[in-house]
Amino acid sequence: MNIESLLDKGVEAIAEGKILSALSYFEKAFHLENSPVISSCYAFCIARERGEIKKAISLCKEAIEKEPQNSLHYLNLGRIYLLSNQKTEAIETFREGLRHQENQHIVDELNGLGTRKPPLIPFLKRSNPINRYLGIILGKLRLR
Repeated sequence: MNIESLLDKGVEAIAEGKILSALSYFEKAFHLENSPVISSCYAFCIARERGEIKKAISLCKEAIEKEPQNSLHYLNLGRIYLLSNQKTEAIETFREGLRHQENQHIVDELNGLGTRKPPLIPFLKRSNPINRYLGIILGKLRLR
């Protein structure tokens, strides 16, 4: 199998949610050629299936250094951050990717994360205990 067909099948498998299948395609491609796209997609797969978060982040950051204009790398890095419960870093990464290139998958990820409502008492900071606990209480009562 050549690199292009491995890459196409891997991307198709990710789109279908078959990450384990995608991992096998990208792993084969990664050992044949270490391009930024293959590296980035492989990184997402190993983070998702094997839990190798640190290695995955490192691979994605290398891909971004080589191809900073490709939003696919930012998408994969953001997804890895979400897997490791680093929501703030994920959002920053997604937004950075959109600054470089329009990508509907990134927009979908951001929409899936949702937006925050404004603080209940606007002249107090969001982190103020009054705002926090009032928001929690009203949220549980489904009044907000």
